[in-house]
Amino acid sequence: MRTRDQDYAGKISDQVARIANADEEFRTKYGSMSHRLPVLIRTAGLAQALGFVESRGTPGQKQLLQDIAEVVRVPDICGRSRQADLGEYMKLTRDVMAALVWYKRFAESLLDVKPGADDNEGAGE
Repeated sequence: MRTRDQDYAGKISDQVARIANADEEFRTKYGSMSHRLPVLIRTAGLAQALGFVESRGTPGQKQLLQDIAEVVRVPDICGRSRQADLGEYMKLTRDVMAALVWYKRFAESLLDVKPGADDNEGAGE
């Protein structure tokens, strides 16, 4: 039996490896949002952070949301975060934050995107 972290690491490694073949801007936006999203979630909350990226994000950033949804097995993660009761919302937040640890690690190792690589203020800028 595998742990949640082992499961996340395997899936996320495959997802990020596919992104490594994308153009540089896509990779940079994807990787930089991997670093910034945990801070957005801690600052604004899960629903607000996901909604922000969903509405203003670039294609690379929106791909990150799709990949997270696949890993945590919540197809409409943005909608679900807005509809969930407190217990489900807290679990979803924990799951997303645990997944983002791996996205950040693989963004650095596979995409060579360091924290602050895309220092523009808005998600879509």
